[in-house]
Amino acid sequence: MRSPDLIRLETVGMPQGFDALIDVRSPAEFAQDHLPGAINLPVLSDSEHARVGTLYKQVSPFDARKLGGALVAANVARHVQGPLAGHDGAWQPLVYCWRGGQRSGAMATILAQIGWRVGRIEGGYKSWRAQVVRRVQELGFPSPVVVLDGNTGSGKTALLGVLAGRGHQVIDLEGLAHHRGSLFGHRGPQPGQKLFEGRLAAALEGLDPSRPVLVEAESSRIGTLGLPKAVWTAITAAPRLALQVPLAERARFSARDYADITDQPGEVQEILGRLASLHPAERIESWLRMADGAAWRELAHELMQHHYDPRYARSRGRHLENLRGTVALDDLRDLDAAASRIETALRDLALI
Repeated sequence: MRSPDLIRLETVGMPQGFDALIDVRSPAEFAQDHLPGAINLPVLSDSEHARVGTLYKQVSPFDARKLGGALVAANVARHVQGPLAGHDGAWQPLVYCWRGGQRSGAMATILAQIGWRVGRIEGGYKSWRAQVVRRVQELGFPSPVVVLDGNTGSGKTALLGVLAGRGHQVIDLEGLAHHRGSLFGHRGPQPGQKLFEGRLAAALEGLDPSRPVLVEAESSRIGTLGLPKAVWTAITAAPRLALQVPLAERARFSARDYADITDQPGEVQEILGRLASLHPAERIESWLRMADGAAWRELAHELMQHHYDPRYARSRGRHLENLRGTVALDDLRDLDAAASRIETALRDLALI
């Protein structure tokens, strides 16, 4: 009978040669964070995991293992008869649990005895998480970083997407964080901090160190998530190219770009209410009337003029020494043309 192969992780990236990555932890553990691309086939449900843990602490390790063994056997059998039933003998899974202990050991042993070649991650999720922390908190970017800067509504995210489509290395921090980085930037629930860091670490390790990587200027937080130390430090020290877009054009672009938010006027009004301590009451009332009347371009213009732009100007002052040049973009309707102008400026400045 085959025995599982013990696999040691040296980086955030996954070892080659496996057809599936299986996380056998409970659904709650998986939801909090997991290795990229993993599927969850728990050997203990959330309630079973809690039950075994309580028995371990309050009765004895032996009784806990006896109960756990019975539950694990039943759950693994269900997985073999269900989602794993269609795999032939050449299928090769890689299995992990919290720290490479009994849960992944049980699943890997059963799958190996069936006849599959099974890998088991040494140290489990904890060993991978240590690699993630090392990458995002200590190592950071392996490539030279170039920051695309500009006031709110300058189209930075969309333009980076065009540049990525042309083959440039880009990390979309807002995409990884599932947030557009502004007061109205939420796109539904954000991932947890650990899940965000895992995705970011995988993106960083996928970069070609010999080529620069383009990122958008961000604050140290994107929504509820904090940028890890090494990443934030690199962004603040990197050379910057600033986009100069007229206020009216930024308002037009933002009103279109945030259509998912403007479809929910009540939510917009609730967010505007949070600004009451930062602006005169008459201004807040005016903004609320604009939202009630669906005057989105006018509202975007007002918010940029009185809220976003003054705050951006203060932030920009801290990075003036890193500014290498500017690109004036009068119209964001043709993003391809705008991206070409950015490419030209970056080449002229020897940043790409």
